[in-house]
Amino acid sequence: MKQLTISILFSVLLLTSISCQTGRKDKSSAIDPLASHIDSSYQAGDDFFDYANGKWFKANPIAASEQSSGIWQLIQDTINSQILKICKTSAKTISEKGSNKQKIGDFYFSGMDSANLNKTGISAIQKYLDQIEAVKDIKQLIAEAAFIHRGAASPMFGFGVGQDSKISSKNAVTIWQGGLSLPDRSYYFEKDERTVKIREKFKQHVANMFSILKYDPNKAKIVAEEIMKLETSMAVASRKKEDTRDPLKNYTKLSFKQLTELTPNLDWQIFNQETGLQNVDTVIVGQTEYLTALNKNLKTVPLEVWKNYLKYQLVRGMASYLDDKTYLEVFKFYSQTLRGVQQPKPRWKRVVEQTDGYLGELIGQVYVSEYLPVGTKEKLVEIGNAVKDVYAERIKNLDWMSSPTKEKALIKLGSMIMKVGYPDKWKDLGSMKIDRESYAENAMNANHWHFNYMISKFGKPVDRTEWEMQPQNYNAYYNPSNNELVVPACNIIVPGYERKMADDAILYSIIGGSTFGHEMTHGFDDMGSKFDDKGNLKNWWTKEDSTKFYGKTKMIVEQFNQYNPVDSLHINGELTQGENIADLGGIIMGYQAFQKTRQYQDKQTIANLSPDQRFFLGFALAWMVNMRPEAIANQVRSDEHSPAKFRVIGTLSNMPEFYKAFGVKKGDKMWRPEDKIVRIW
Repeated sequence: MKQLTISILFSVLLLTSISCQTGRKDKSSAIDPLASHIDSSYQAGDDFFDYANGKWFKANPIAASEQSSGIWQLIQDTINSQILKICKTSAKTISEKGSNKQKIGDFYFSGMDSANLNKTGISAIQKYLDQIEAVKDIKQLIAEAAFIHRGAASPMFGFGVGQDSKISSKNAVTIWQGGLSLPDRSYYFEKDERTVKIREKFKQHVANMFSILKYDPNKAKIVAEEIMKLETSMAVASRKKEDTRDPLKNYTKLSFKQLTELTPNLDWQIFNQETGLQNVDTVIVGQTEYLTALNKNLKTVPLEVWKNYLKYQLVRGMASYLDDKTYLEVFKFYSQTLRGVQQPKPRWKRVVEQTDGYLGELIGQVYVSEYLPVGTKEKLVEIGNAVKDVYAERIKNLDWMSSPTKEKALIKLGSMIMKVGYPDKWKDLGSMKIDRESYAENAMNANHWHFNYMISKFGKPVDRTEWEMQPQNYNAYYNPSNNELVVPACNIIVPGYERKMADDAILYSIIGGSTFGHEMTHGFDDMGSKFDDKGNLKNWWTKEDSTKFYGKTKMIVEQFNQYNPVDSLHINGELTQGENIADLGGIIMGYQAFQKTRQYQDKQTIANLSPDQRFFLGFALAWMVNMRPEAIANQVRSDEHSPAKFRVIGTLSNMPEFYKAFGVKKGDKMWRPEDKIVRIW
């Protein structure tokens, strides 16, 4: 994906590309969004990220309820305000039971009813806690774990039904390592001061949660220690996140009989029965050694410890839909401690985002009809096709790839599906039960619906028309098994252009490079390159070309390993290489597509900025995100995306065209010698 999670109103929805009058200079540089953000106290060649965005950061400190400020928050605020109107209108309308408006309105109403939530408290899920408490043996424990998978969280392991990586037309059951409460296995072992404090605060948080469950304080502390010990053993058995990136090394197909022999203490028949799976003949396991360790833990760890672990997983998963006390306890650890957020978002914003998360398919239909002007999809397709054409040119002219591999790469690119704007058909949520009685039950019912929808795919052909995002999701993704990229409609939003159209330099850097080009490059990054044009995990490279390719990707790994965003933490170049490759490939494609526009060819100057300068400033605007140190530390440890600042300076350090546009020279911090400049696609 092109970005992380996203959260003053602005924005313009762009309908058509623009061309400014040739040869004219815009004198109003003070109001030009790109020019007005420039902070000349920074040298462009030393820190282009702060040079391009510094004035905006100084004028817009991070809000107490956010982990960052910047473009994603601004755009999400715009979208949230639109969804709020949809929710409020639906809540005020008396609609037919089961209708889209009834579901949206009642879900929103139940979440906003804080008096009822605080009155009900933890009792909203007490019957589910009682079910766990009643467990008498491992078989019943597995049944309860399956129930939580269906409705609240993913305890013990990861589980899903989705495309078989080697047979992309078939849906398969997949199991992988998971079940940890901390963001990454490293949190259980690292000995730096920040991580040690996080572990101690986690144990205190777990103890506080069990106090909410009416456990004696001393007993709650003991339970917290036991859960920490259990999860540490799970973390020991887990692969490093960077080691889960190779799809071949994380693919083991087992018969159901082999799975049961691998984990005799884990009754998969019971798990399947509780989740609704039938006639499972084979499964795909990501990390067999993790299941082996889990099987041992089910035998050696006391049943009471496992029961408390499941209780914690349930309550944490449901905390956002319960009373303020429970919600705030989870917020204090997962938002304050881990990400540095000072206070919760206002209730309306939390409820709007949760309503959109569960009922986004319904909200998306209203969003498309009421908030997207005619022409949005067409404009996105235009830019996407321009970038795709450039990609084909780039592949044909690569000096390191042989003709046989080029031919297959071009076939894959040509077969790549672009889903743009919004789906042609929407999911039917008619069977999802939503009312105004209980926010927790609404969330549980919605989780059940989405889980059952996933389970229903087993045994059926893959539906390649399905979308995994809604048009109001400011993000995008590439799915290697479908060989498709998906760009929701709201990606057309560009900040700072409320009453005027953005120029092509900005369109082609943000939408062309950081969106379309980025996602296309995921089809050819260190993971995507292992899938063929039909989405199957299959080698289509010659041995010599593969060796050359990984020699180039090794260079970008080494480059990003050098960056130190916070404390003593360095970016994990191995973990982030896919996104770093996509950033570099994307901006190169966007730039070359921009060179074909009238603005570039006529050398049109706006706000005393040349077309090249505006393009690269537009790229910095695409990642204009200022994060709290705690959030950066969490991201570096657990996320495959590099922090925004290094996505800008790391990527542009490999572009001689950027050097020329801003006079970057030897001695500047972003300058790299010719033999260190990474060139892949």
